[in-house]
Amino acid sequence: MIDAYLKRFGERAGLEFDPLDSTGYTLVRKGSAAVGVNVLEDHGVLLFVAPLMTVPPIGRESLYRKLLELSFLTTSDSAFAIDSQRDEIVVRALRRLSGLDYEEFEDLLETVGRVADEWDDPLHLEFAKK
Repeated sequence: MIDAYLKRFGERAGLEFDPLDSTGYTLVRKGSAAVGVNVLEDHGVLLFVAPLMTVPPIGRESLYRKLLELSFLTTSDSAFAIDSQRDEIVVRALRRLSGLDYEEFEDLLETVGRVADEWDDPLHLEFAKK
């Protein structure tokens, strides 16, 4: 189902995306953002993740506050999160696979890509060099 949605999304965008690999993962480029599409079958969920930047060693409290404030309304159905294994700030959206239709898939992928593309540069400028 997700491979069919990826193909349809690519056709509508005039692009071609790789289908899911054997682990249930593929990467979709959206502006300056790269959005990982992950099917986690064991959990029955679809996870979109767009890495933004490494968590800086200094100024974390103000960065975390900014991310929480932005996640309140700015991120729509997505949210900022910290990938603790990679020490990265990401934009992510999580959705159960059951009942997922194409329009919801497209909306989530568009939202994660838009938010990541919109906020990667401003967050780097404000926090990466501190």
